[in-house]
This record gives sequence, C-alpha cells and structure tokens, in this order.
Amino acid sequence: MAARVGLSQSESLTARRSLERVALLTGLDEEARAVLARALGQRWLGGPTDAGLARVSVDAFDEWAPGLARDPRLLDAFRRFLALEAPPPAATIGPRRFEWKTRTFVMGVVNVTPDSFSDGGRFSTTEAAADHGEALVQAGADLLDIGGESTRPGAAPVELEEELNRVVPVVAALARRLPLVPLSVDTSKPEVARRAVEAGAHLINDVTGLQSEEMLRLVAELKVFACAMHMQGTPRTMQRDPVYDDVVAQVLDGLEATLIRAEAAGVERHRVLVDPGIGFGKTVEHNLFLLKHMAALRLLGAPVLLGSSRKSFLGVLTGGKPPEARDVATSASVAAVAITRGADVVRVHDVASTRDAVAVADAIAQAIGGGRRFEIDQGRTRP
Repeated sequence: MAARVGLSQSESLTARRSLERVALLTGLDEEARAVLARALGQRWLGGPTDAGLARVSVDAFDEWAPGLARDPRLLDAFRRFLALEAPPPAATIGPRRFEWKTRTFVMGVVNVTPDSFSDGGRFSTTEAAADHGEALVQAGADLLDIGGESTRPGAAPVELEEELNRVVPVVAALARRLPLVPLSVDTSKPEVARRAVEAGAHLINDVTGLQSEEMLRLVAELKVFACAMHMQGTPRTMQRDPVYDDVVAQVLDGLEATLIRAEAAGVERHRVLVDPGIGFGKTVEHNLFLLKHMAALRLLGAPVLLGSSRKSFLGVLTGGKPPEARDVATSASVAAVAITRGADVVRVHDVASTRDAVAVADAIAQAIGGGRRFEIDQGRTRP
C-alpha cells in the first residue's frame, strides 16, 4: 500500500496505474486463444482447454486493444474487467432514477399467493396486498416486487388466468396509490408481464432468466427494465442434488449468455438486472460461496440484485428457524454483501430491518474520514 510506505500522491497514482491483476478467462475456443497469445505476448499465461490466465493492467490494455479488436467479445471482456469498480450506467426505472453504487437500494416483496414459503396467504386479497406494499414503502422500500406464483422448491405452476387475477389488480392499485414508486412484476409468463406493465409495472422480474424468446421480445417492445435470475432446473426440480464444478463461473457464464441473448433481441445490457439465484438450484455451500464472491458479478457490467431473504439456507445456519424468524439472518447476509459492494438492489420481506442493515454497511463501505491521508494518497479523494 503506497501511502503506508511514504509515497507522494503522484507516485502513488503511478504505482496504482501500473499494478497488474490476474484475470481468468473461460469459454475460450482456439481462435480466441490465438488472439490472446498474439495481443498479450508474455502476459498471456495460458491454461488448459477452454480457460486461461492473463496478467492485466490499465497501461498494458491500451497496447493490447488493437490486437484484441479482432475478437470484440474479448475486447469487451477486458474493458469490463478493468472497470470492475465503476458502476453500471444510471437507470431511470419508471418514476425514479437509480445511481448505482451510491448506496444499496431495497426492493420490498409483495406476495399475492396462498402458498408462498414466507408469508403465504397473508396478503392474498388486492386490498391487503396494496396495504402491505404501502407499509413497505413507508418502512423505506425504494421499489416493490409483486408476485402471484410461488417459486419455492417443489411449487406447482399457477394457471395463467389465476396469476393474472392475483397480480394485475394489485399492480394497478399500487400504481394509483404510489405513483412515485417503481413497481416490478415477478413472473415468467409473458402475458402476465404485458398486462402488469399496462397496469403500471416498470420492471419484469423473471426467475427463469429470460429464457423465453417471447419474454425477451416483450421487454424490447415495451422498453421496460428486466431482471434475469440464474436457476438450475425448475422450481419443481431445482433442489434435487444441484451440482456445479465452479458455481461462480457457471452462474457468470449463464447470466452472460442471457445478457448476450437480450442484446440480440434489442434489450440493452444496462436495462437488465442480474440475480445469481440464491436458493434456486443451489446447496447451502453454493449459496454461501456465491455470497462471498458476489462482487464477481460486476464483470457482467449490469446492475446486480440479491434475493437471499428468508431463504432455507438461512434457516439451516440458524438452527432450523422458520421463514418468519429469519429476518436477522437476512439482514446479516445483505449487510455482508453491501460492504463488499456486491449488489445494487436487495430484495427482502422485512424492509425496516434491511434499511438499517444496509445503511450501516454502506457507511462502512464508503468510509474515508478515519483514513483520510491514506485515501488521499490512493487518489480516491482530493485533499
């Protein structure tokens, strides 16, 4: 650390700019490996089969860019790697503008389902659900997510008309009551998404990861935002012995493939939030490893949403507590991720405790006062 050994500010900045990071590249074919070898020279360390390591620095990238331009995907990947600390472009979702990485935003959950794992049946009428949504906003929710089909492990699918009857009236009621609050609809059915947007929703939260071409076309047509979640299997099958060789790399690869498909359909990358799918086709250890490495999702260049609220792995970690008793554990999980700047939005049932948790976590992540000389010497603030 330059400041600790007495370097000046200019010397420190020069040292920082020259520092190299090691990047792991996966999914490489022979042509891509050849491009990397030519462009990077001795900084291309290579590796087995479809993966390889490279030593990367800002200065070196300027020299590599012409050679990497032969494969635009590689060029974009390196740019995003070097911009890991930069936030995704600001987003205007419905009536509100979100400046990502200024703080952690809170999405409140409004379940209109009789069989939700967390609060099944409590808000199954339009009035009760709308009242609950208002209460969540009063508690500090920045946006609301309305869903009418349970996605708990083993959940049975809901018929289209039933989901429409559950969701659309609630979206319409909340749009009337809370005109300044962005609304999300949690659905994998394009017709439900369309009708919800017509009723006032601004974001489509699809737990199937936008796998439906019809859903992608709809997002492009309506010019709304979307959230794509990673899930191995379906809600009925996802927890039947999920297996990964490298859960972080495979989640990244899955979400990157979704973003590429979305761009091809006319949906810009910055309009898709990505969600690693905590609890969806993952074991307790998979979930914990993903939470530990959430910052890796910054490589995707898209806003990141975390949904760990009241999930079963938190029950395991806290001695078998039921969903309604997992809010402290939920706050711990979102605070840990907020400190590492690993998520832009956290989706939770208990908004009040989460707002307190992320307020403290964000303050820790952004703190500079106690180490002001160090921060100045690192070029992060001005004297």
